Amino acid sequence: MTSKSPVRACEDVDDTALSYAEIKALATGNPYIKEKMDLDIQVSKLKLLKANHTSQKYRLETEIARNYPVKITALKERIAGLRADAEAVKPILEKEKEKDNFSMLIGGKTYTDRKEAGTALIAACAGMKAVDAAGQVGEFCGFRLYSDFDSFNQVYKLTIKRQCSYQVEVGKDPLGNLQRISNVFSGIGKKLTESELNLETVQQQLATAKEEVEKPFAKEEELAEKMERLSELNALLNMDDKGPSEALGMDDDVQEVADCPRKAVNYAGRVSDASRIADEVRKPSVLGKLKEAKERLMGNHGNTQKPVKKKEQEL
Repeated sequence: MTSKSPVRACEDVDDTALSYAEIKALATGNPYIKEKMDLDIQVSKLKLLKANHTSQKYRLETEIARNYPVKITALKERIAGLRADAEAVKPILEKEKEKDNFSMLIGGKTYTDRKEAGTALIAACAGMKAVDAAGQVGEFCGFRLYSDFDSFNQVYKLTIKRQCSYQVEVGKDPLGNLQRISNVFSGIGKKLTESELNLETVQQQLATAKEEVEKPFAKEEELAEKMERLSELNALLNMDDKGPSEALGMDDDVQEVADCPRKAVNYAGRVSDASRIADEVRKPSVLGKLKEAKERLMGNHGNTQKPVKKKEQEL
């Protein structure tokens, strides 16, 4: 609303995620870690401001190259047309003061009576609505009169055109319509003044834009210094080169143990091994019993044959 280009900036709210090296530095009480984190935030803000400055610079370059020249050319053409129209209406306004020499051409017929001319103008506008078209209905003091029907607002629009165009609403009062046309002629001088002021404003904006586009980023040196210091801290803390295990201070042997894959537990193998061991425990006892029984049979073999058979049957 002030025709200026305000710079809007806000802080980026972001959760800071600590790396392993930062956690190690915090745990060991390293003072450089706090400085590094503060620098990260400050550098991010400065980069955001620089990006905003670059975006605004590109926008100003586009305004300087395209928009402002088009606006200035259009305003100059309008001012020239308004000046020509203002010179043309001066005699018309003087005749209106004298209340004589009135003449208006409507539908190819010249009217010298104001009320008749106003009535004919209303009829001509209604005729344009009947054929559903827009076109010229008459002429007044070198200004062409065009009629159009606004279906949305249900009103007739009368466009008065010479070098520039002016639009009024056609009412039901014949004399009232002629007075509206006279008011348009009287307001041309005011429109000319407004256009001249608008042209001065646009030219000032163009000059300001040319000055702003040449200005470098105000905090470029501060950004370079902080980025250099941040690089030194990163090198000092060695955060870029150390892996997670080194950042946590883990020893080589611990790392080797941690890196060794665990062997899969085979419970089925354990059960089979236990069964095999149990069988080995039980097998010697059974064989011993069989050997003892065999020895007894061999010992009794010389006595009688029947007991031996009986013993064998028992076995």
